[in-house]
Amino acid sequence: MTDDFAAAIDGYRRDVVLLCYRFLGSLSDAEEAAQETALRAWRARATFRGDATLRTWLHRIGTRVCLDLLRQRRARVLPISIGAAGDPDRPPDPPSTEIAWLEPIPDEFLVGSTHDPAARYDLRESVALAFIAALQVLPPRQRAVVLLRDVLGWTAREAADALDMSVPAANSTLHRARTSLRETHHRTGREAVNTTGPTDPTSRRLLEAYVAAWQADDVDGLVAVMRRDVKLAMPPSTTWHAGRADVATALRRWIFGALRPATGYWVKSTSANGQPAALFGDRAEPDRPLGIQVLDIEGGRIVGITVFLDERIASRF
Repeated sequence: MTDDFAAAIDGYRRDVVLLCYRFLGSLSDAEEAAQETALRAWRARATFRGDATLRTWLHRIGTRVCLDLLRQRRARVLPISIGAAGDPDRPPDPPSTEIAWLEPIPDEFLVGSTHDPAARYDLRESVALAFIAALQVLPPRQRAVVLLRDVLGWTAREAADALDMSVPAANSTLHRARTSLRETHHRTGREAVNTTGPTDPTSRRLLEAYVAAWQADDVDGLVAVMRRDVKLAMPPSTTWHAGRADVATALRRWIFGALRPATGYWVKSTSANGQPAALFGDRAEPDRPLGIQVLDIEGGRIVGITVFLDERIASRF
């Protein structure tokens, strides 16, 4: 029986990792939290009476684990949320190790994840970078209520019980959180999260064109698939650029100019956070990715490019 219970807990590992990622904005942190969730669940197995599903019970434990971790750790961010757009004629700022950066998550953690049909956000939207970044701005308990109510589809009573709150307090917290999320999207120029995923025909065509342009060092080709108000960010550098003209200048001067590998780039299509993405590296080292680019697509154009310049992160894809 104990082996069966351990196997049942392990069967929800990816689902718990995904919940913890939404809380923490980092796959490595989420995997740590999921491990702690499994440990706490195992120790408390005698208290599981089947009043709720095992998935719900594990999510309740995972929520408390994440809230404990959030008391100890800084919120994870993207460059766009911490400063003004940079001058494309200046080189990108060096990597900042003092900032806790938001990280992408491979789509393998979305595969097989169950999802309550009553939830406000569908699975892809609830892991989009724009949404995860907006969540990180919220205080921990507001973040928890949004995830439990709007993502997992829990009732007000279920969320309140999980967070040791009254129902009116949980509802008030949810209202404040939703208001903050709308304001965050407005400040960043994003009224909504992605409208198309990586398997959408338009997204596939745009990603193919984007990858082909990268491989050909074709900045004009890249610019052609971008919307006028496109934004480019390159964590762990704090530098980001806004607008097609500035992005084009930064690409020509730095990405395909002074910072370009002597042999050029290799680029490979992939997906992350339910969005089109591209791994890239130096052609001289075809098995070593230097980073991963995650694309935001709206209205048939690329509106956001987040280039995670981190070999450790890229290697997960």
